[in-house]
Parts: sequence; structure tokens; C-alpha cells
Amino acid sequence: MQPIPLRTTVIGSYPFPSWLEMASGQLDKFGPADLSEIQDDAAVCAIHDQLAAGLEVITDGEQTRLDFNLSFYGYIEGIHLESAPPRRWGPPAHDQRGKHPVISDLLAPRGLGVVDEFRRLRRLVTAQAQPGGAPHPILKASVPGPYTLSGRLLPNAQYPDRWALTEALLPIVRQELADLVDAGCQEITVDEPSMSCYGYKEDPTRFVEIFNRTVEPAIGRTRLSTHLCFGNYKARAVAPRQYAPLYPAFHNLAVDEVHLEMASREFSEIEIIRDITEQGKDVCVGIIDVKSYFIEQPDDVAARVRRCLAFAPAEKLSFAPDCGLSQTARWASRQKLAHMVTGVKQVRAELGLA
Repeated sequence: MQPIPLRTTVIGSYPFPSWLEMASGQLDKFGPADLSEIQDDAAVCAIHDQLAAGLEVITDGEQTRLDFNLSFYGYIEGIHLESAPPRRWGPPAHDQRGKHPVISDLLAPRGLGVVDEFRRLRRLVTAQAQPGGAPHPILKASVPGPYTLSGRLLPNAQYPDRWALTEALLPIVRQELADLVDAGCQEITVDEPSMSCYGYKEDPTRFVEIFNRTVEPAIGRTRLSTHLCFGNYKARAVAPRQYAPLYPAFHNLAVDEVHLEMASREFSEIEIIRDITEQGKDVCVGIIDVKSYFIEQPDDVAARVRRCLAFAPAEKLSFAPDCGLSQTARWASRQKLAHMVTGVKQVRAELGLA
């Protein structure tokens, strides 16, 4: 059950400050101490914006990653970074992202870097005074699942298809989750958007079995969630936007909470949150559209929260943007988050919740 009824959170990513966007293309001009300072400063910006908005659960904004998962491949041995994408010009779409040829055993002896991200987040939050003396927020880390990670790798004779690549990546992600728990991480989201993107044509029970083996070291030791969306590269989805093909199989995911993309889909399938909560899981509803530059007002958010409450009780619900905010401009992200928190608090007050 949610530790805070109708709590507010984010998925993981947050837009880079403009200076980091510029510096990212010139990293060879910086020394190790410079890079460490850049990483800290960027994370401080993301933390500040989330605390200023008043979120109960925050992340580091994934400020040291490229996209939400692309930087992980730099930690994985056995791949060649990277083959050219098939298309460089024209309207942006997912086929403009390159893939990595696999050349030997897939290993990650240094881990995937998420433990260092979490420790940096904890250190920087501890050093910051909270606005108005508010309590420290819950800290969340996010890790891409093995099926999603496999999507940017090219099969070879050793790993002949995506399933084989997934199996090779699975123990790497398992170890990262175990190390995060050992580091004291209170909450972990295992992002598997590729499962929701391909659930319409693959066996969802196979996805569940893979997911549950992945998270096994963390079950019962931290709050586990998963994020199921339909892609957000340059505000483009990549799949039929339906959760129905995943259920009822996905009721068996070994998680405490399931996050669903709803705002950009006009709350299609909203009734599914009733089914999920009746199966004993919490639901984090995406009520902010990260693919739109319409800035939802607090009253818009409050109306969406009330709509969700028609299907699930307050103690089983939390709210977030549909997806990570990395593809949304920072000026818009700040307003969207602030209005989300204000709208949710408005409904909390109506219900007499602290």
C-alpha cells in the first residue's frame, strides 16, 4: 500500500540544463574533476526543481545518462559502440537511434552505474535544505529491464535473437538491483516499456516470467515498481497504445506498484486501475502529458485525480507524468510538475487527507 495516499512522484528522467546539453557534445574538453562537478551540478538542478514542485518521491533526473537507457551500453562489455542508424534526417522517429553490434560475451563487471547515481542523489539531497523545512523526500532509482535493454543490440551467432540477448542481460540487471538494495535504495523502478510496446504480438506470460526472475533479489527488500508505456522518443510512440493485451498475465508481475501512461491517451482503459488494485497492487497513474506543451492547470489535474478515484481508493494511488521528462523542455517541466502537485494536494484537502 502507498506510504502516502495520492502521493506525487516522477518516472525517472528530467530535462538537462541547457549548459549540459552543450557540454555533452564536448566531453573530451573536460578533465575527470570537471566531469564530476558537471554531474553534481546537473543533478542539483534536477533535484531543486523536483523539491520546489513539492514532490514526495524524487530521482536524480538521470542527469548522467544519455536518454533513459542509452548510456548503460557504455558499461557493457562485448558490444561495439555503435552502428549508424538507418536514417539520420527527416521527421524524428525511433529508427534514428543506432544499435550496437554484439561481438562477444555480454558482461558488466563494473555494474551499470545506477548505484553511483543513487549515492550521488542521496548525498546531494542530504546536503540541501528542504523548502519550508519540509521532510526529506523518498529517493527512487530507475533501472531498465533486460528486455528493454536488449532492444538496442544486434543479435549474432552467439545470441541469435532478442530473447537470447535478454537472457544474457538478465543477470547483469539482477546484480544491479541487488547492489542498489544493499546501498539502501528505498524504491526502485524497473523500466520495461518494450514489454508494453510489444505485448500485442508476444506472449505476455513470457514477459512476466523474465521480469520476475530479474527482480527476485529485490523482492521484499525495497519498494518495487515498473513503468509500462509506449515509447517517447521525440514525443513519438512506437506501438499500439493498449494495455489490454498484457492483462490478465501482468497481474502476476512481482511488483508493489505499476505505472501506467494515461494522460496522452485521454485516459483510455482507465478502468484497468480498478483491476490492478483489486489484485493487491498499487497504481501510479500518468496524469501529465509529457508529449504535449499544453501546461495542465491545477484544476485540470484535480479533475483527473477525481476521475481515478472513481476506480481505485486513495491509499492505492500515486501520480506522475506519463513518462520521463527528458524529452520535454525544462521550463515546461517545471510548470507541469508544480501544477501536478498543487492539483493533487487540492484533492487531498477535499478528502481530509494530510
